[in-house]
Amino acid sequence: MNPRRSLPALLPLVLAASFFAVGTAESGTPKQSPVNVTPNAIRFDPHAPKLDVTYGSSALELKYVRKDTADPNGCTIRNHEETEEAEVEPGSGHVTVAGTRYDLVQFHFHTPSEHQFAGRDTPLEMHLVHRSAEGKLLVVGVPLVVGGHSVVDDVLARLSPECGAPVDIEPIDLNRLLPVGHHTLHYTGSLTTAPFTEGVEWYLTGEQHVSAATIARFKGLFTAGNARAPQPLNGRTFVEVPRI
Repeated sequence: MNPRRSLPALLPLVLAASFFAVGTAESGTPKQSPVNVTPNAIRFDPHAPKLDVTYGSSALELKYVRKDTADPNGCTIRNHEETEEAEVEPGSGHVTVAGTRYDLVQFHFHTPSEHQFAGRDTPLEMHLVHRSAEGKLLVVGVPLVVGGHSVVDDVLARLSPECGAPVDIEPIDLNRLLPVGHHTLHYTGSLTTAPFTEGVEWYLTGEQHVSAATIARFKGLFTAGNARAPQPLNGRTFVEVPRI
């Protein structure tokens, strides 16, 4: 597989490579995130429940998430788990899987991408975090690559300082955060920051575009990166799931 291929090209290839494989068996060993998606770990399951996305519009509050509030130098030191997080208005978006509703709570960013495809990462990754009424988490991971202007550029046009005021953002169409292609890969993993709680349902999409200036701005704040390294699959598999 050519490592120079973009993710939109990689995703159909890895799906095609496993079209006739069935089954979603997972081991009982730790199920941590992020992971590297490889073709031989993808399975086709015609009975897998679809990811039903219902997004509207929402004003946002972009804030800097700190992990070092007890450190007297915390305002100038970048903890590797810190990020920029956009909170959405309650009820502005949700997804439904197999009859369970997960409300969109916030989305945040990592550099470089935490998930990899065939060992390849992207400059940024966006995580849209959803929570069910029972507190179960579902995260949609969107790799971000250099391209034309997108709504992500509007969200990250002005970053919130670590120890400063949040940035208020005019309402956006939340649907525009997602790429045009509707293929996703589902697996069960964990939070990628402490306490690394497992049981998180992950859905990985194809690439979304963002400008080079936006990527440079974010990387300029997190110069050492803020991504967790890929974790062992430990026998887990990925299932193709359509997004509707």
